[in-house]
Amino acid sequence: MALPPEFHEIAERVNNWGRWGADDEIGTLNLITDDVVRRAVATVTSGRRIPLALPLQQDGVQTGLIPGRVNPLHTMTSVNAELFGPGTVATSDDVVTMGLQAATHWDGLAHVSHGGRLYNGRPADSVTAHGRAAFSGIEKAGAVLSRGVLLDVARTKGVERLDGGHAITPEDLDAAEELAGTTVGEGDIVLVRTGQVQHYLQGNKEAYGFPSPGLSVRTPEWFHARNVAAVANDTLTFEIVPPEIENLWLPVHALHLVEMGMPQGQNWNLEELSVACADERRHIFLLSAAPEPFVGGTGAPVAPVAVL
Repeated sequence: MALPPEFHEIAERVNNWGRWGADDEIGTLNLITDDVVRRAVATVTSGRRIPLALPLQQDGVQTGLIPGRVNPLHTMTSVNAELFGPGTVATSDDVVTMGLQAATHWDGLAHVSHGGRLYNGRPADSVTAHGRAAFSGIEKAGAVLSRGVLLDVARTKGVERLDGGHAITPEDLDAAEELAGTTVGEGDIVLVRTGQVQHYLQGNKEAYGFPSPGLSVRTPEWFHARNVAAVANDTLTFEIVPPEIENLWLPVHALHLVEMGMPQGQNWNLEELSVACADERRHIFLLSAAPEPFVGGTGAPVAPVAVL
């Protein structure tokens, strides 16, 4: 199915190609300026630190639905080896094979293309099997640290978890922003909680993946209008599946990554953060979320931490 006219209309309204120059490779992360970081640091009051990453383990979120996106395969290469002779200091080493987007991760700007183009008009065939992503590799993201804002859509609606078929709308984001008591601003990283990760935490990987609540194709304009730097949520698919428009898969990925140049995060565990924000009646915090700098990667694991 070709991308429908309504997709192209939204794409035209949110497109950021050339906004930061023809050579730009990091898109909306340009919005995280020194002033934005100083504002983010000023949000810290208690120093309470909340990890947002799922464990990297062989029994992870991946079920084989996406070919090659394997859970971590962790192997010991040496165990208490006395490398310099008997009685010397012993070391243990290990190695891991995994999909870079296996668990909690950022999708980089080279992860998705449409119409033969990546972000900023780069050719899609610049991503190759051996050369990886020639442009906008995940290593270009650098030190991702900004003010985080939790938009707790599930709590706003008075439920533990949104239904699998719920498409999060701009109106939902408005209501969650009102509950948060803050205004999403330029350079912010927005975390959207659906409660979907509860399925995985309770041991039901199939239910976690499908069907899933997620962001509607109408929401990229909401983030674009507020100059948001990045968005992450607590689902496997990020956007709603099955899709809102029949047979139109991953339109929000294409709008965020290709048109806006905005990274998106998936499989973030926002449960503890939700409780903490409700307890402290504040939904803003310092967020540290730098991806692992795999050169040419189209995504990368991240171990984000919210500091209240």
